[in-house]
Amino acid sequence: MKLIHSFSSSLRAKLLAMFVLLTVIPLIAIGLISYQKSYNTVYENSKAGAVLIAEQLAQDLEMLFTDTGKLLELGKHPRVLHFLFSQNDTYEDAKEVLKLMDSYRQTYKYESVLNISMINLYGRGISERRGVFQLDKNPLRNPHFTFLLHHPDTVLYVPPPDANPLDRLDGFAEPHAISIMAAVKQRITHEVIGFIVIDLDDAVVKRFCDNVTIGETGFFYVIDQNGRPIFTPARSSREIQLPAQDNLTSLAAGSMTSYVDTSRGSPKFIFTSASKATGWKIIGQVPLQEIVSEANSIRQLIIISVVLSIVFAVSLHFFISSRLTRPLQLLKNKMRLAASGFLESKVAPTGNDEIADLGQSFNIMLSKIKTLLEQNIREQEEMKKAELRALQAQINPHFLYNTLDSILWMAEAGKTDKVIRLVESLSRLFRISLSKGKDWISLEKEIEHVHSYLIIQQMRYRDILEYEIAAEPHLLSAPTLKMLLQPIVENALYHGIKNKRGKGLIRISARPADGGEMELRVQDNGCGMNAYKLEQLRANLAHQRLPDETGEEVSGGFGLHNVQQRIRLYYGQQYGVQVDSSEGEGTTVTMRIPMRGRD
Repeated sequence: MKLIHSFSSSLRAKLLAMFVLLTVIPLIAIGLISYQKSYNTVYENSKAGAVLIAEQLAQDLEMLFTDTGKLLELGKHPRVLHFLFSQNDTYEDAKEVLKLMDSYRQTYKYESVLNISMINLYGRGISERRGVFQLDKNPLRNPHFTFLLHHPDTVLYVPPPDANPLDRLDGFAEPHAISIMAAVKQRITHEVIGFIVIDLDDAVVKRFCDNVTIGETGFFYVIDQNGRPIFTPARSSREIQLPAQDNLTSLAAGSMTSYVDTSRGSPKFIFTSASKATGWKIIGQVPLQEIVSEANSIRQLIIISVVLSIVFAVSLHFFISSRLTRPLQLLKNKMRLAASGFLESKVAPTGNDEIADLGQSFNIMLSKIKTLLEQNIREQEEMKKAELRALQAQINPHFLYNTLDSILWMAEAGKTDKVIRLVESLSRLFRISLSKGKDWISLEKEIEHVHSYLIIQQMRYRDILEYEIAAEPHLLSAPTLKMLLQPIVENALYHGIKNKRGKGLIRISARPADGGEMELRVQDNGCGMNAYKLEQLRANLAHQRLPDETGEEVSGGFGLHNVQQRIRLYYGQQYGVQVDSSEGEGTTVTMRIPMRGRD
């Protein structure tokens, strides 16, 4: 008893007891916190990995439907338009259309496409399997065709559960086909003259779902816009327990993107990714236990680490001195500052021991992190510029095709003067567009560029298009970002002037503004837009959202978004595009930019 009292009252025992008290409890706490954080990290990383797989699957499906959708370009071919529009085609005409279908197949290798068929509004059609045929029923009895007649710019993706017997135009039953449908429009009037139907074997979608798995028993399936399963993996019903219909409906509507389902059996992690082309949702489902299985191994590792740390700390506590703890405390404080984002919190190491080396390594690490961050920022900025330059360099094939077509018929008509003027304008347009790879040109060149574009378009739309260009002379030498006006003018023409009756007028002006800025304005007297669409467009521009991300159809949104994005990237977030519009009266687009160019 006396011996125990003597030991407990000694300084060494007190230091040992205090050290154990101050070391063991923190180590246990660190172990628990580390386990919890590791668990959360593994859980979140596993979920993120599963979602990434779903997004990749959605991209694969998107690529499949986009690639297959190239066959819809058949509906724009002159031979197809002639066949669907004419009522007295010969056998040779039909044969040419079939050859055209075969040519597309040979070019793109559509092995999963079962059939291609077309039909006009009078029931006369052609398909790969049957050739020319005549329906004894009105094609518009098919609700899908009726929908396309009223929404001619829409592409329908009809899965097998939604198939209509009238979808099989040539009479051949295809119970396992996804029908891709689109309207065929007359080139000049854009009037619907028929429909094109591509039957895609649904086995290719099922293979996507079957070949991609999560964990050991997780799987993917596809639901439509209403939350109805349309493709499920080839497993027994006992293995597949889908969520309640209310939850599927919420996933389809986008109100939920992921959640843990505990309603049926063991908990399951359910998540979704969307296919923009079809509107379908790819749903992933995996038992939650498989998601967090790695956390169990981490728990064992942490327990062993904590026990060994306690033993090691008790063994070495006699050798720890204040001379060692002070630089460690300093290093810890610097690390906390660095973790909060202050990368200048370097250590001033003293001595030649390991702690000094650690401080020096910490300083080197901070320098490398700062260098990598700066390098990453530069690379991201250059990448963005490269993407924008690539976007600028793209030439609209439809515009070029239509312009060359206009040159051809003018030349055939002997209108030499107009041909010369059109070719000169086209040459000027492309020369300024390229600008030897420069991003900046003078305002005079920018106006010359849009003037060339308007000359070309006025020759094509001479009955509906007039324009006026006014610019303050002293602004013409001001540097400006290339191709700001042309996308706005193109929107004004195609989404404003062409959609109204009578002649349309586009006014382009450039004038100085306060604060060393200038104001570029494009005004048209087209059909304009209502207050709801205007607010939606303004919101998209303010938050830099593309129109299809909001589910809204906003005329000209992509061109305006591109100009807005380029202005903010090159000039700064305080500059951009302002849109004003009144339905039936026209639209005004105003751009404020500094006259000095980019800083």
